[in-house]
Amino acid sequence: MNYQLIKSSEIFKKEKSGIKLGVYPAMGNCGVVVVETETGHNQEFYHKVSTFHYIVLDGAGRFFLNDEEVKVSQGDCISIEPHTRIYYKGTMKMILITTPPWEAAHEVETKPTIW
Repeated sequence: MNYQLIKSSEIFKKEKSGIKLGVYPAMGNCGVVVVETETGHNQEFYHKVSTFHYIVLDGAGRFFLNDEEVKVSQGDCISIEPHTRIYYKGTMKMILITTPPWEAAHEVETKPTIW
């Protein structure tokens, strides 16, 4: 077989810190997550290992990366290196690709709820 199909029934769904997540099982050397938010991710964090690649499918917002504000809108892709503090505000639907796949043990929450 030269493909991998993940059915919607295999997607883990979770809500946390102002975001809704649809987490796909890891595929090869990346993780894939559908992220939806009406307000933003209100918990600042960084990841020790993974690079985060967000593709904005719909909406617009602002990422705060090590306290630098970066505006994003539909169609934009932003790649964020490990050890970069992240949180974001806005109403957006995004695809998040993590390389290597995200692991909870490598995520560090740096501030309590932002708002």
